[in-house]
Amino acid sequence: MADFLIREHAKPGEYGCKPEERPIEEYIRNGIIVLDKWQGPASHDVTEFVRKKMMLEKTGHAGTLDPAVSGVLPITLENSCKIVSILQRVDKEYVGVIHFHKDVAREAVEKISRKFIGIIKQKPPRKSAVARKVRKRRIYDIRILDNNSRNFCVYVKCEAGTYIRVLFHQLGEALKTGAHMKELRRIRSGNFNEEQSQKIHDVIEAFSLWKEKGVEDDIRKVIVPMERSIEHLKKIIVKDSAIHSIANGSPLYTTGIAKIQENVVKNDIISILSLKGELVAIGLSDMSAKDMIEKKGIAVKINRVIMKKSIYPKTVNRYRNVE
Repeated sequence: MADFLIREHAKPGEYGCKPEERPIEEYIRNGIIVLDKWQGPASHDVTEFVRKKMMLEKTGHAGTLDPAVSGVLPITLENSCKIVSILQRVDKEYVGVIHFHKDVAREAVEKISRKFIGIIKQKPPRKSAVARKVRKRRIYDIRILDNNSRNFCVYVKCEAGTYIRVLFHQLGEALKTGAHMKELRRIRSGNFNEEQSQKIHDVIEAFSLWKEKGVEDDIRKVIVPMERSIEHLKKIIVKDSAIHSIANGSPLYTTGIAKIQENVVKNDIISILSLKGELVAIGLSDMSAKDMIEKKGIAVKINRVIMKKSIYPKTVNRYRNVE
């Protein structure tokens, strides 16, 4: 992780709180459930089931899994739905079983798989909800974990939007054997892996325990603060006095910055955080980190405000959006 450059030494004040210490209602509505989706329902159905069981107004999911596919499905709750578009773009990892329609040697499968590492072209399957146009996707790694007769257990790390079912079909075409996906499980989505995922019955039980008896420990374990999901983004930490203006839609000016990751360059997607680690907004950098230290002006143009306006009120020495 890149080091931070200090623009101005600042200490957190009385407003806001660390994400893990939010009051339970705010903790839930700013949280994410890393669900271990089971085979059978579609991602939308699972997400709607969680919404109803937890009596929420809104839920979303980051990265569709077909009904036959299991594994890591991040579900956003209420306010955290604002970052779904960010979570949908993260890299994914899968373990699946590909069935070849003819006998094939492991060495041949390994050799042809290496040719698929890099940029490939795919057309979404007929049942896909998106337009069936050829698109480019990056495959970072393909490894054969095991094989038995015509069944091969395969690990794939890929860019978001890659169709693994189509990839397996492409491997079969390349080997002139034909192939189809027999099983598939997503083992990682961005910062979340299957070891962090929760079974649906544990989520519902934890919610019921809090709702009926006021016990918070379990619900805080099955839900994680949304801030954990955007750790891959470059960060800028702002002073408390800057937050009210940002929450009201103002861009971030350099005078509101406490510190910046040193590897920030112009046009990076940036997570803007409070001194207590709360996600304030997502934006696009308008300067490099070096320029943010040395110059005055707009540092980040805001794409999406995440924090409620009321959490950090105007202060006497408030941050002003003028230079």
